[in-house]
Amino acid sequence: MEPIRLTVNGEEQKITVEKNWTLMYVLRETLSLTGTKCGCKTGDCGACKVILDGKTVNSCLLPAHKLDGKSVVTIEGIASGAELHPIQQAFIDAGAVQCGFCTPGMVISAKALLDVNPDPSRDEIIEAIDNNLCRCTGYVKIIDAIELAAVRMRGGAG
Repeated sequence: MEPIRLTVNGEEQKITVEKNWTLMYVLRETLSLTGTKCGCKTGDCGACKVILDGKTVNSCLLPAHKLDGKSVVTIEGIASGAELHPIQQAFIDAGAVQCGFCTPGMVISAKALLDVNPDPSRDEIIEAIDNNLCRCTGYVKIIDAIELAAVRMRGGAG
């Protein structure tokens, strides 16, 4: 067991972790943040995406004991109380939520993109979600949702 300090969604957490625990395990099993989904456990599906120190990462691959002092944003951390984040609302409005399993990872990838590039091209959006698998759609509505969110976040009506 090893103690770490991890800022999760703006709140500092003091956690004692086992050497074999991943960040995904800590989020889901220790902190009860189940919005981060457990898909493949190999870093191939993107369902477990979070933002770690400003970059998207697959939380299933990260050893928790190496994250002391890091900052994590999960899907639970992007809304403002009961008010959805504009990206979350755009996913609903564009019909981009099917079964919903991939949605948290897609939203996290979109947020990381729009945080650094508020006006991405369609190709840049496709690149940003490249490591996120969705088995329900052809990605068109997801890409449309990210474009809609970008417009709204820049102050457009969308």
